[in-house]
Amino acid sequence: MKDILEVKNVEKYYGNKSNLTKAIDNISFKVEEGEFVGIMGASGSGKTTLLNCISTIDRVTSGNIIINGKDITKLKGNNLNKFRREELGFIFQDFNLLDTLTAYENIALALTIQKVNHKEIDSRVKDIAEKLGINEILDKYPYQISGGQKQRVASARAIVTNPKLVLADEPTGALDSKSARQLLESFESLNQKLGATILLVTHDAFTASYTDRIIFIKDGKIFNELEKGNSTRKEFFEKIIEVQTLLGGDLNDVI
Repeated sequence: MKDILEVKNVEKYYGNKSNLTKAIDNISFKVEEGEFVGIMGASGSGKTTLLNCISTIDRVTSGNIIINGKDITKLKGNNLNKFRREELGFIFQDFNLLDTLTAYENIALALTIQKVNHKEIDSRVKDIAEKLGINEILDKYPYQISGGQKQRVASARAIVTNPKLVLADEPTGALDSKSARQLLESFESLNQKLGATILLVTHDAFTASYTDRIIFIKDGKIFNELEKGNSTRKEFFEKIIEVQTLLGGDLNDVI
């Protein structure tokens, strides 16, 4: 399988010489095309910093991040903006929908920016909305729909451009348990039926149990890695809890 993401010897420092903090400490891993990978760790472990570097929001201090064959640590200005727009999809905890646009318009916006023709926009928006079960709310505004529906609209917006990599930052953090389950089942569908490559950051073991593989981070380093393999989701969940226990009693932050 082709590698969509390769993180090579990445380090990230904050502060100055008198007060230097190493947020990421020589991390390396790969994500293959079509994988659904989770990154887990307690608050302050470095997982969000790592996601910010992969998503081009932040820059690494040293090392390389290669997405779909391009070293993003070397991209700047318009080239970086173009890459971010065309190659990455983003799903945030707080949805980031535009209140003045309908669900349909929120999903279509990225395609409009890419100057896709109107007919194709309509076809792609309706297709992804059907797959995520939100075609009945396309004409509604964000204030008229539930949190779970908002997050599925945000997911549709992230995937409608066919990005090489979808990055999800605590996507279930603002959802109730029923909405969270529905969203995670949508992620499974995006991954299995559409072949979307997803990298998900979470501190929640239930959310992580939907992934195929989990990378655990502690103090800026990779602590452990866990593959689902032939395990059921329940069995995988239990294995995740075991690793979290080894991480140092951060269970209250995790489940």
